[in-house]
Amino acid sequence: MTTTKRPAIPLPLAAAKALVVAGGLLTAASTFIHWTWTADFPGDLTVDGYPGGLQILTLAAGLLTALFALPLYGIRGTRWLTPAGAEGPALILATAGAATTWFTLLSISTELGGLANLEPGGWIAGVASLVPVVGALGLPQQPATIGFPRGLGAVSQIRFVLSTLNRLVGPREDLAPAKPLNRWYEILVIIAATALGLTVFTYGIVTEYGELFIGFLIVTCLGAWALMRAGLIARLTAITARHKGTTTAAAFAAAAAFPFTQSDDHFASVGVNILIFATVALGLNVVVGLAGLLDLGYVAFLGVGAYAAALVSGSTSSPVGLHLPFWAAALVGMAAALVFGVIIGAPTLRLRGDYLAIVTLGFGEIFRIAVNSLDGISGPKVTNGPNGIRNIPDLAVGGFNFGESHTFGAFTLGRFANYFLLMLLVTAFVVVIFSRANDSRIGRAWVAIREDETAAQAMGINGFKLKLLAFALGASLAGLAGTVMAHVSYSVVPDPYQFAGPVPPNSAFLVAAVVLGGMGTISGPLLGATLLYLIPEKLVFLKEYQLLFFGIALVLLMRLRPEGLVANRRAQLEFHEKDDDTPAPAATEDAPASTEPGPAAGLTTAGA
Repeated sequence: MTTTKRPAIPLPLAAAKALVVAGGLLTAASTFIHWTWTADFPGDLTVDGYPGGLQILTLAAGLLTALFALPLYGIRGTRWLTPAGAEGPALILATAGAATTWFTLLSISTELGGLANLEPGGWIAGVASLVPVVGALGLPQQPATIGFPRGLGAVSQIRFVLSTLNRLVGPREDLAPAKPLNRWYEILVIIAATALGLTVFTYGIVTEYGELFIGFLIVTCLGAWALMRAGLIARLTAITARHKGTTTAAAFAAAAAFPFTQSDDHFASVGVNILIFATVALGLNVVVGLAGLLDLGYVAFLGVGAYAAALVSGSTSSPVGLHLPFWAAALVGMAAALVFGVIIGAPTLRLRGDYLAIVTLGFGEIFRIAVNSLDGISGPKVTNGPNGIRNIPDLAVGGFNFGESHTFGAFTLGRFANYFLLMLLVTAFVVVIFSRANDSRIGRAWVAIREDETAAQAMGINGFKLKLLAFALGASLAGLAGTVMAHVSYSVVPDPYQFAGPVPPNSAFLVAAVVLGGMGTISGPLLGATLLYLIPEKLVFLKEYQLLFFGIALVLLMRLRPEGLVANRRAQLEFHEKDDDTPAPAATEDAPASTEPGPAAGLTTAGA
């Protein structure tokens, strides 16, 4: 098979480079002129000299396009930005700028009633955003086969096109790796990366309308893809691996700084709920990611911890009538969840695979039905049935009341900001537990059971005992998160503790957070839980189409990155070891079959 590095658009190399850089700068400059005449469109794009709303995202995409195109000129110091080559990242970032700009222009036309609502500045921005795309397509890209293979179904053809696109903007293999930096420079890179992460996370949370959040997703997703294709994510991963302590400290410092960036308590409440969801997902990662046990009723352990803590925290509707301090209520919640984990796990963990999943799914539904029935009418009065346990008082630890606002210098922290910092400590505790368990002999035994339980038992590992330990540990961690959740929400009711629903936490979302984030890792479930909570929160404006678009996004993500957003080396090898060994189709639409061996025999190459 013949391959080529000819560009998709035949342009002189110097002209293509100039178009990418100049086009990126023109795209950024176009945001300083107004795009529409009325402020009825969200973000007020009627002001000259000051970008607003979606224009800010277009500005960022344009500047990034120009920045990542500088290595094309061999400018000293810019080679470190793109150790795997600048051509692919330039194309992706240029596409991000064009997609965001034209999404904005189409949204203006749709919401305001026609193209007449676009001012000349909008048309200038639309044309300017296409210039770097044309220039990037004129650069020599990674060789990739194109065309629709015959003899394959629609799903296989879609998979082939996505794989082709993935190779088209792939990293160049003919470039030497960039040299490592000085130790202190690497620490500064870690600090800068965490600061950038905090900025992006904060911007995503405070987006006030749906159009802005969709633009944010476009720029963020394509920007992350560009960083991966540039090799910058791999470089950052290597740096953080050499400075694990510094990376962990910087990450938690950035998270602790989040409440101080918020003046609206609503966004702080989103942050604390994300932390609760992420902590529960990390607990489930012990069961699913390490031990390989598919638990579809895990959210019930969160409910057990929440109900147990609510009963002993001084609620006026609690039939128990106890008011224990927080540390004691937390222990009660953990112990109750652990006991339920052992009770459920002991008779069921001898099952494997789908049978275990069905049993755990049944346990989750039994828990929800049981707490609905313990209302004093259908059964003993314990949980007050559908009314739940309400009026749970705010926590007070050492004279610090979490329900009151507190001033620290120039910053004022509200109720949810206080609980965010408390939940951050709980998350740090769970991270330490997971990390220590993962690196221990027990953790290695869990991984052995996950890979092949029969072989692990043949080597002397007590599979049942270790699986029960994983179940109990995961349940207790969920119970700990439930104790904080009970105080944050003021009440505990049965409705959230179900298998699936439009709003997390529920068991389906928790499993998805672990799988999509990256099983067996620490940062994977945290990132997955953040995305799975934040995206439905911001896509409310889609109404009945919310789950449709959300599901499409998940399908695409699982196709392009089945090992998860943050995957360990083992998962990457398992999912991608056969990427280049796909069978050759009979022929393409525009070329006959070839007898030449290779994974894409019979396919035309780019430009053929």
